[in-house]
Amino acid sequence: MGWTISHSTAQPSYTTVSNLAAQLAHVLRGQEWRSIAYLFNRPTGDPFSVPPTEAADVARILRRAAGHGLMPADWARLTRTLADAAARAAGAGQPWAWS
Repeated sequence: MGWTISHSTAQPSYTTVSNLAAQLAHVLRGQEWRSIAYLFNRPTGDPFSVPPTEAADVARILRRAAGHGLMPADWARLTRTLADAAARAAGAGQPWAWS
């Protein structure tokens, strides 16, 4: 099973998202990681959405993480994909939905 993420064709597995969390926690500043950790450390696969203004902030943080020198290339690609999806949702004034 995995996530279907709005404004994206990405459908990462729950395990992939959990593993991405470890990568993000490693490269982001503490406050930045804490502000987005709830997206990646989910106890269940229950659907949720992020308001457009918050999605814009998430996109900015994910782009910073993707560009970090310690972020492995394969994780950086997924991180950029998620950042782009969050930015598209924010730009359209729509919630960024994960289901």
